[in-house]
Amino acid sequence: MSVRIVVIAKSPEPGRSKTRLTPPCDPPQAARLAEAALRDTLRAVAATHCRERVLALAGSPGDWLPAGFRVVDQGEGTLDRRLAHVFSRCAGPTLLIGMDTPQVDPWLLEEAIGALEAPGTDAVLGHAEDGGYWAIGLRRPDPRAFAGVPMSIAETGVRQEEALRRLGLRVGLLPTLRDVDLIGDARAVAAMAPAGGFARAVEEVESELCVS
Repeated sequence: MSVRIVVIAKSPEPGRSKTRLTPPCDPPQAARLAEAALRDTLRAVAATHCRERVLALAGSPGDWLPAGFRVVDQGEGTLDRRLAHVFSRCAGPTLLIGMDTPQVDPWLLEEAIGALEAPGTDAVLGHAEDGGYWAIGLRRPDPRAFAGVPMSIAETGVRQEEALRRLGLRVGLLPTLRDVDLIGDARAVAAMAPAGGFARAVEEVESELCVS
């Protein structure tokens, strides 16, 4: 495979990770769910055939990081600036995903890689149900793809797709996924991948919430 996969993430720490899960979670519980989601995501990438595996990280790596990943800093500023920074440091076809879709598996990632490598495709985009997107891939990385794209709004995915097309890129669309923002999302995503570590973490946190 000629495509590299980049995971953009922040180190799971109480008070910094998955803050929209609080309440009902407390900050340590939210951080545990964030770590579980990150572990499952990295595990899926580690099992995917690709050219290189990169973690663009805000914070410090922990024991959740498997072998085989090159760790880079994701830069400073708003998310659009950080995405542009990450892609500016990549040469060749690159697929970037976040840490909020722990239901992602190697088959889906290899499908995304195949879509990016398909003739007549310059970019791929995976929309999220909340209006954002969970994956973006560029055959020729170009930081301009993120210029002026507002992040964390209900139209982010649509605006990102428009930005790609304005550059004259031929865009292939990946499956739409649900990402984890609120506790209802966590429950739904856990049900989609019940054998994963994220599902187990959700079950443990839910039992603690019931006891409290």
